[in-house]
Amino acid sequence: MKLIVGLGNPDDKYQNTFHNLGFMSVDKIAQKMGVEFAKTKCRAMIAEGRIGTEKIILAKPLTYMNLSGESVRELMAFYKIPQSDLVVIYDDYDLVKGFVRIRENGSAGTHNGMRNIVQEINSTNFARIRIGFKPEEQTKIPLINYVLSGIPEQEKPLFDKVTTVACLAGYDFASGKGIQEVMQKYNGKA
Repeated sequence: MKLIVGLGNPDDKYQNTFHNLGFMSVDKIAQKMGVEFAKTKCRAMIAEGRIGTEKIILAKPLTYMNLSGESVRELMAFYKIPQSDLVVIYDDYDLVKGFVRIRENGSAGTHNGMRNIVQEINSTNFARIRIGFKPEEQTKIPLINYVLSGIPEQEKPLFDKVTTVACLAGYDFASGKGIQEVMQKYNGKA
């Protein structure tokens, strides 16, 4: 069984913001699998399905970004998911816009949602798919406002492409491909 968690904020006002790139990516995985986020469990919207014989749990925590770890910890305990079968998809301001970076493990960086996950599960040893959105030129908008701002219309095609790459990477991981293989295939500019 694999658990794929997309990070974001549940309210409609956050729907098309940079901070919801994780939600957008797992929505695409659900669509590819032909499943819907039809129930709530462990403070997350859940979609369940199979890829081959492997059961896949897709999750969008409803705890808001900064408390995502609480939901992830509960989901891992409920479904008995080992860290090796967890992947988290999220937005990353430390990565240039349009890039996808997959890692087998590592620190949370500056991302508060990831910091909370690391704290709650007491480990950095789980896969993550990071979606870059750092602007090429310095912005005068404070980071907290920037991450919650809407994706500009002219950038929507780029982020549609990037979330599709993240979706495919998550799907391949869920279908049993090793994280090293997924990294080699998808790391880089979308």
